Amino acid sequence: MSGNVAVEEIHTSRLELVPLGVGHAGEMAEVLGDPALHAFIGGEPESLEELRARYARWEAGAPEPGTDWCNWVVRLRADGRLVGTVQATVVGDTAEVAWVVGTAWQGRGYASEAARALVGWLRDRGRTVVAHVHPGHAASGAVARAAGLVPTDEVQDGEVRWESPTA
Repeated sequence: MSGNVAVEEIHTSRLELVPLGVGHAGEMAEVLGDPALHAFIGGEPESLEELRARYARWEAGAPEPGTDWCNWVVRLRADGRLVGTVQATVVGDTAEVAWVVGTAWQGRGYASEAARALVGWLRDRGRTVVAHVHPGHAASGAVARAAGLVPTDEVQDGEVRWESPTA
């Protein structure tokens, strides 16, 4: 990270958002391993080695000056199991967020809870928050709405831009 945003743990009633590290790759390879999960996010499940390499790049930080890559794993407080990730790319006062929860844990509100916590954390730090959601991905749109984001008329690469309303 370039140092503008210090990633820290974020806690909710059921979840802990823990700064992502290479050591999480083993468990996350299982969480993200279902090919169906990639229907909207693209690509295919990564091998453990590929995931470790990606996490190492993320830990090293964005190569662009003034850009912070902020990544967390989503851990259940009840049993310590990892269930997904949330992330924010912060440039200036804008943070673009994304979330993914493994298919085995979908439909339980974990993505909404994690996204709400992340958006709140970023807004508390003065950031405008945006997300891009495929218009056919109703569940992700519901997560964006639950996190307080509203859709705009802007479409980028086939995805609708959602953003935090200005106070």
